[in-house]
Amino acid sequence: MVKNGSRLQSQVDDTQVIVVKSADSLDDLRCGGAPMVELGSPKDPENATAELDPTFAEGTVMGKRYVDDAGAEVLVTKAGKGSLSVGETPLTLKEAKPLPASD
Repeated sequence: MVKNGSRLQSQVDDTQVIVVKSADSLDDLRCGGAPMVELGSPKDPENATAELDPTFAEGTVMGKRYVDDAGAEVLVTKAGKGSLSVGETPLTLKEAKPLPASD
């Protein structure tokens, strides 16, 4: 299982993330359609020729958090062209909570 604080990188673009809140679903975390790997590790030999899947090419935004239905949360530390997903299910951009009104 991917742990809180883990740093991961995409195998098909420049995207890098830090796991803020882990969940079992992150075991299948992907970017651009290809599984993500630990930061600094070589590409997975099975995905050495992996290319960005056009279905998952909406890109990521640096400094934004992405969440899934299981409660997992990742923070993008380096943006890229690939979209984050758990398997085939895209992660959603976490919306900022509105600040309370000050009277």
